[in-house]
Amino acid sequence: RFYLALRRGGSALTVAMASENGKRPYTEKKPTSYKLQPTYRYGPKGCLLEATKNHGYENDHGSTLMMAGSHHLTWTQQPTQVLVIKKFRDSYVTDCFKSLTTWLHEKQNMKVHVEASILDEEELSDDHGFREVHEAMVPFTPGQAELKDIDFIICLGGDGTLLYASSLFESSAPPLIGFHLGSLGFLTPFSFENFQSALSRVIAGNCSLTLRTRLHCQVVKCKKDQRLDKKIVRQRSQSFNESLPVFASPNPQSAPPTKTELLVLNEVVIDRGPSPYLTNLDIYCDDHAITSVQGDGVIIATPTGSTAYSTAAGSSMVHPSVPALIITPICPHSLSFRPILVPSSSRIRVAVSPESRHLAWAAFDGRNRQQLSQGDSVLITASEWPLPCVAANDHITDWFKSLSECLHWNVRLKQGPMKR
Repeated sequence: RFYLALRRGGSALTVAMASENGKRPYTEKKPTSYKLQPTYRYGPKGCLLEATKNHGYENDHGSTLMMAGSHHLTWTQQPTQVLVIKKFRDSYVTDCFKSLTTWLHEKQNMKVHVEASILDEEELSDDHGFREVHEAMVPFTPGQAELKDIDFIICLGGDGTLLYASSLFESSAPPLIGFHLGSLGFLTPFSFENFQSALSRVIAGNCSLTLRTRLHCQVVKCKKDQRLDKKIVRQRSQSFNESLPVFASPNPQSAPPTKTELLVLNEVVIDRGPSPYLTNLDIYCDDHAITSVQGDGVIIATPTGSTAYSTAAGSSMVHPSVPALIITPICPHSLSFRPILVPSSSRIRVAVSPESRHLAWAAFDGRNRQQLSQGDSVLITASEWPLPCVAANDHITDWFKSLSECLHWNVRLKQGPMKR
């Protein structure tokens, strides 16, 4: 007997046949340039329990990604160093910060790392009752090597504080617990009133993790001579009525294009910025031209970011466990352009069309805004380094509770019964 194994190889499906005698079927060699391996270690001491390591999947390119569901945290050694990120210049958050760091220092004997700019706040430096704890804190500056020693992170603030904490770690991030002290708090499920019991669970390794997918982004900017010398070749796709531009290879004697790499948790937004003209953006998925965007711009979001700008632009809200990326147009000049989901193993490229009337702008989690000229592009893939967030209950309960309490999802008066 024989079986057929269908595997996706490039743009075509290859059929492999094998008999029951154990011989492996012949298949096309898979590309290795996008090889990813599942990440089981988070920080120097955090890892997943052995029973939860099989929560992954292999994509079409041979890459293995961890599903962003709920997993259980354990420690290889007792955690001793913690990074505390707080909302800047907020009196109530500062009072909470003092209580928390005092408890960590005196009761848990932990080394507390804090941003140098936070330590300079007058409410901390001028408080004589807080001086002993203040002097024991370890200041750090973003980008320093000391971040590799952090066992876990505590966020005091809102969703913006958590996004900032995520941006500090360009590779493996330690477990993060967020306390809701901001405006919305969709990503911070913990109440500060019970911070001792919540942190005791984390330190003991008795908690669940939600692995939130992050995006690895490359901004590729063409040199001026390359931009002027490019020949626009039209390639008509069988899937579309309109053609998308494909550029000829750059001159090998010219300088290579410059690249900037970023890691984001919510979304990448490419829009028209201050320009009065529509953006003209070409979108590619796994090197296949899929469509053009003529409108205010486009959002490439993670499931975590699907409840932010993407939802405001009309897209669906996607649970963090769903392995997908969301492509959402912003005010498209088309009645049929709807948001879509693609597999998280996809490689997405958004390029400014050479026929665009003006420049475009890219923002990454609302930061690092960059100008894009004609021919420039942003390459977007799912990162192999998810952000491990501590769950208050589990990834299902936390998410639907946030939908209900923060966004008032499906809140309405119930219809009364039929009167007899």
